[in-house]
Amino acid sequence: MSDDTEQIRDLIERWAAAVHQGALNVVTADHADDIVMFDVPPPYEGVRGLDAYREVWPPFFTWQAQGACFEIEELEVTAGEDVAFAFALLRCGTEEELADQPDLRMRLTLGLRKEGGRWVVAHEHHSFPDLHGPDEQAQAEREVRAVHQHWFERTAAKDLDGLMAHIAEDIVSYEHDAPLQYIGRDRVREVCRAGLESAPGGVTWDVPEMKVLIRDDLAVVWGLNHMTGEMEDGTTDSTWSRGTRVLQRRGGEWQMIHQHVSYPYAPETGETKTDLSP
Repeated sequence: MSDDTEQIRDLIERWAAAVHQGALNVVTADHADDIVMFDVPPPYEGVRGLDAYREVWPPFFTWQAQGACFEIEELEVTAGEDVAFAFALLRCGTEEELADQPDLRMRLTLGLRKEGGRWVVAHEHHSFPDLHGPDEQAQAEREVRAVHQHWFERTAAKDLDGLMAHIAEDIVSYEHDAPLQYIGRDRVREVCRAGLESAPGGVTWDVPEMKVLIRDDLAVVWGLNHMTGEMEDGTTDSTWSRGTRVLQRRGGEWQMIHQHVSYPYAPETGETKTDLSP
């Protein structure tokens, strides 16, 4: 290994240790005045100049102080006479994030040049792989729709315990009836119990034209709820209402953390309209 390669490797390792420690002066010490950094967050045109580079780090240090790691796992350096480059993989994340995605790594590429006999970083590029590309997004949507299908089936089976699957302990639900909000799984369980017991015969629930929007570990689902119940006289009571649900992926499983259901009302009378249909 050449002296230049050793110097650059030492520079990068000192930089990474300083990032983890929140030592701003050390982080910026071996960087060129005209540094250009392509970072994970915006701006998309990059961070340009040492002053701008210095300003991006304090918020990251605050996040680091919450228990995140920033550790070089793999580092390769290639040095020429006065130009060099290096690339590395780093463990960068909180304990929870790395436990949920143990293979998650930050990618780092550095471009260096020699100035006055010393190596300085002229370019930095940080990135994470897109873990939610088209295939992952499609899979996530299938999972969220499967959660709803499970709820539909458990409603038809009048299976209260099954309905509680995928309901978060800390759910906040805006239901048709007072009070303004139901907080916690136990409160929502009683609403579901009342719904299943509202008709002596079968009860069904469906969202025929359900829309699903997913970003990372959050999903928003909305559509018109169609509820039916078989009455004692053999007739079927059918109602339509509006429904919006928010789910979060926790430990690899989708859980509903918020629900908002409502009926429209007639503005002339203030009467709730439960007899409308699409």
